[in-house]
Amino acid sequence: MDEVLLLTRAFVFAAEKHTGQTRKGENKEPYVNHLAEVAHLLAVAVQGRDANLIAAGLLHDTLEDTDTTYAELVSAFNEDIASLVGEVTDDKSLPKQERKRLQVEHAPSRTDRAKMLKLADKTSNLRGIVASPPAGWSIERRLEYVRWGRDVVAGLRGVHPWLEAQFDEAAEAAERALADG
Repeated sequence: MDEVLLLTRAFVFAAEKHTGQTRKGENKEPYVNHLAEVAHLLAVAVQGRDANLIAAGLLHDTLEDTDTTYAELVSAFNEDIASLVGEVTDDKSLPKQERKRLQVEHAPSRTDRAKMLKLADKTSNLRGIVASPPAGWSIERRLEYVRWGRDVVAGLRGVHPWLEAQFDEAAEAAERALADG
């Protein structure tokens, strides 16, 4: 499939699946903004040379946050994209704290491309905490999220220096903003 068509199909699919969903932040941005940012980070990182990875960036939350199935992703796209999305998907049947613990534990064993996807996702999430903090989250809770993000990313390091630098900048900006109040 032509790469441009693949990416536009992935964007439309993700936008339709996430219809009505918003970010947790006080600005309630459309959720698709997060997906676009993750895909853009990946596109820059791979210099546009891995359309499947970029498409997975657009689709990375479909298994976790919508009624999309793995088989549906394979059918609509391909096994590679579905596998990447599956690799970064939390098991929502588990308690939140267990899911968070497993992200830290499993990070080092992810494939390099899934590590890149997770780095882009964590970077976007930290940027979001600064730009539009989740309503009701105390400064301590936001700092805890940054610390947890750093713990996850510690297991992802060594895969892409630029993406790692983007995460580090986002984490430092979040910590500065939270320290200021």
